[in-house]
Amino acid sequence: MSTPAPFRSASPVHVVQLTDPHLFADPAGGLLGVNTRDTLRHVVQQVRREQAQIDLLLCTGDLSQDGSAASYAAFAELTDGLAPLSRWLPGNHDVPQVMAAVGQDTLIQAVTDIGAWRVLMLNSAVVGATHGLLAEDQLTLLDQALGDAGERHCLVCLHHQPVDIGCAWIAPIGLRNAEQLFAVLARHAQVRALLWGHIHQPWDEQRNGLRLLATPSTCIQFAAGSQDFQVSEESPGYRWLRLHDDGSIDTAVERAEDFVVTLDFDSPGY
Repeated sequence: MSTPAPFRSASPVHVVQLTDPHLFADPAGGLLGVNTRDTLRHVVQQVRREQAQIDLLLCTGDLSQDGSAASYAAFAELTDGLAPLSRWLPGNHDVPQVMAAVGQDTLIQAVTDIGAWRVLMLNSAVVGATHGLLAEDQLTLLDQALGDAGERHCLVCLHHQPVDIGCAWIAPIGLRNAEQLFAVLARHAQVRALLWGHIHQPWDEQRNGLRLLATPSTCIQFAAGSQDFQVSEESPGYRWLRLHDDGSIDTAVERAEDFVVTLDFDSPGY
C-alpha cells in the first residue's frame, strides 16, 4: 500500500453511523413485533432533518437479518442520497458475499481517505458464529493501512465490541482477539477512535488516549448493564461525528423519538 498523497482539508468531516438495522427480504419482517424497515426509515428521516451536511455514512454491520440480497438492496434504497460516500462492513447476521455483491466496490472498501482522516472498515464476522474475530489478513491490513496513513488521523471501525461493556450475556459474543487488535493500534499513534455496533446501545469512553464508541441500533435496543438477555423500549437511533483536522472528535447519539417502540415477546426475536 503506497503512501497517500497530501490531503486537502475538509474540516470538519461530517460522519453519520448507522448500525444493526436487521432488515429482511420481506418488507413486513420484524423483531419482537417491531418492523425493522419502519425503524430504519424513521431514523433516516431524523438524520435528514438534523444533519445538514454528511460527508461519509458508516454502516457497521448486521444490515441484514436473513442475509438476503433483497434486504441489502432495501438498505441501500432507504439510505440512498444521505451522503456522497457510504461504506459497509459485515456483522454476524450478514452474509459477506451477498453484501459485497449488492454493495460492489463502491460500498465495500476497507480504506477511505477523507479530509485529514483515514477511515478503516474491518471485517470481524466469523461464518456461522455470533462472536467476532479479526482474522490475520484483517490485522495485517489494519497494520499496513495505519502505517501508510501519513499525517492523517485514523478512525477504525468494526462490528463486534472489543471491550467489556458491563452486560454479562454480551461478553461471550464480542471480539475474541481484542488484545491483538489493541496491540496493533498501540503501534500507531495517529489512531484517534474505535467505532463499533453489535451491542444495540451507546458506549463512549477514553482508554489510553483512544476514544471507544458504540451506537444504538436502528431497530431494537439491548438493556444496558443487563446480566441476561434483555431488551429495552428505548427509541432507535444513530451517531453523528465531527472529525476535526487536529484529530479531535465531537460526537453524540440521537434517537428517533417519534417512533414508539412496542415490543411483542410472542413474536420472533433474534
